[in-house]
Amino acid sequence: MATAIPKITLSSSCDIPFNRLVPSQSNVRRVKSGLSIEELARDIERRGLLQSLNVRPVLDREGAETGTYEVPAGGRRFRALELLVKQKKLAKTAPVPCVVREAGSAILAEDDSLAENVQRVALHPLDQFRAFRDMLQKGMSEEEIAAAFFVAPAVVKQRLRLMTVSDKLLEIYEQDGMKLEQLMAFSISDDHARQEQIWEIVSQSHNREPYVIRRMVTEKTARASDARARFVGLDVYLAAGGPIMRDLFEADDGGWLQDPAILDRLVMEKLHIAGEDIRAEGWKWVETALSFPWGHTRHFAEINGREVPLSDEETAQLEALRAEQESIEAEYAQADEYPDEVDARLGEIEQAILALEERPLAFDPADVARAGAFVSLASDGTLQVERGFVLPEDMPAEPEETDDAGSADEYGHHPHDRHYDDSTGQGYEDRDDGSISPHVEPEEEDGIKPLPDRRLTELTAWRTLALRDAFASNPHIALTELLHTLVRDVYWQTPGADCLEAYVREISLPVYSPDMPGSLPVHALRQRNEGWKHDLPEDEDALWRWIDGLDDPSRMALLAHCLSFGVNALYERMPAYGAVPQRSVTERLKRADRLAAALSLDLVEAGWQPTVENYFGRVTKARILQAAREARGDEAAERIAHLKKPDMAREAERLLEGSGWLPEALRTIERPDDTSADMAVAGEDVEAIAAE
Repeated sequence: MATAIPKITLSSSCDIPFNRLVPSQSNVRRVKSGLSIEELARDIERRGLLQSLNVRPVLDREGAETGTYEVPAGGRRFRALELLVKQKKLAKTAPVPCVVREAGSAILAEDDSLAENVQRVALHPLDQFRAFRDMLQKGMSEEEIAAAFFVAPAVVKQRLRLMTVSDKLLEIYEQDGMKLEQLMAFSISDDHARQEQIWEIVSQSHNREPYVIRRMVTEKTARASDARARFVGLDVYLAAGGPIMRDLFEADDGGWLQDPAILDRLVMEKLHIAGEDIRAEGWKWVETALSFPWGHTRHFAEINGREVPLSDEETAQLEALRAEQESIEAEYAQADEYPDEVDARLGEIEQAILALEERPLAFDPADVARAGAFVSLASDGTLQVERGFVLPEDMPAEPEETDDAGSADEYGHHPHDRHYDDSTGQGYEDRDDGSISPHVEPEEEDGIKPLPDRRLTELTAWRTLALRDAFASNPHIALTELLHTLVRDVYWQTPGADCLEAYVREISLPVYSPDMPGSLPVHALRQRNEGWKHDLPEDEDALWRWIDGLDDPSRMALLAHCLSFGVNALYERMPAYGAVPQRSVTERLKRADRLAAALSLDLVEAGWQPTVENYFGRVTKARILQAAREARGDEAAERIAHLKKPDMAREAERLLEGSGWLPEALRTIERPDDTSADMAVAGEDVEAIAAE
């Protein structure tokens, strides 16, 4: 016959007056966590006790029941009821529903307490969402639901956000087919078809991370932090009927604008209005676009503007801002960090100073009448206006210029049978005996005018070669300059279409002084170049492997050598309407000065010294005397001041030999006049000249 299955007996339940209940030392919960006693008491006050207490009879020494019961499981509920009694919201004798474990049970009190706390299962998020949804549909507000469960309203909003997710995806999540974070990523959009399509794609991929889902959901939208959105403003976009979707589960920087067409239309309308304002300045034409392609100004000439000086009011404002900035920095000099409000104020001051220091450009009205401007959107969401570009057909004809030196390759020679004084345009020839016969003695000029453009170009060509040699010899500086250039290209300019827009373009030197082809820098560069060329493999793949196999010092040296061909410290006079503005040349020379200082470039050590051919014979008498005065003192200059220009040039060459004097264009750091150590030599030279 079949064996009977033993039946279990459940513990009895009854109502026990509260004043007959006492806490138990067998309760395993000792650490406070979860809902506070005060919050639990308020919840019991609102809805009553939802779960009975688990109690056991308290026995006396003889083992008889005393009529009092201890509470090993349900201690927090007991404490909440106790608080309500103290607040006189519950009577001391109020009946409390309890499940009574019989005295002498084999189940320990600690066992009951542990089971009640461990075996409970947290509510599934989907069940919580459905419960919140049902409560919302039955008339409770989000705030009321949050208050009822003692959670922040944002938690309720987040759970209710799952209402936007497809039922198909909710079912997959319920069956553990996806994680909660993935489900929350779908909640950004309410397009169920698109959600299901994205899951179909993602589920077949190895990368199912929430950020991938979020990116795919929002790929046809624009971030609220997008430059277009910042330019137009979210309020304007919303007023035009544009929808925004938000991610309640993640920081979304203002959400995503779902209708880029509306956004682009608003941007173009605002750009056109700005373009009309720019046109009112008198420009011949104004082009407006969301963005212009890289190099859109390449075939235009650019006119030079002048910075508008600060007004008296602006100067006073700038001084006041700097004084306030210095005062704040001095006050908090010993502090580890600025207080938030002080830090915010310093930021405001810096922005105000920057706005005053970045001066607008003023242009000649005649130039404005033939030039135009490009109006577009900058990457930071501000208006970008590029003024002063001239169409090729609107450029005035430049007078033809003749170049007595011509052009040649970097190390070529130029015949100099006939020389010209660029300050006057007058020529002179070399005689067979080495003397100089001027065609016309140049007139003495008052003061010293700036060096002619061609002379500056010749001098800076010399300096460029010396700078290349020093650059190629210092891989550390070469790498610094390369990284500086790359960072400027990446962060301050629009990148091109190639995979890497880092390249070296060898800069030709079209104008030379006669002594440059045989100079020390040319010899060093040529020798270094031939050495590397001898080692290079001919096959491109072999070249890559060869470079990859070089040790680090050799790689750095090769890098410096290759980069050196792109060093450009040339002074050039740009045409008024040329494609390259003169201020670009000025910026180039500033950067070349910085590079020369970093390399401690010394043109004297590089082998340059003033001669009749490369300097004295091609500048004014005033400049010759200035050189003699700086190198050898006033007395030396006075002793040769009576000589004619050719003789003065020749004697100045002899007088300054070994002096280390350099024209200003070749100096890396200004040198003080060194007259003390050389006065004796100078005196002997001057006496010899006078005796002749």
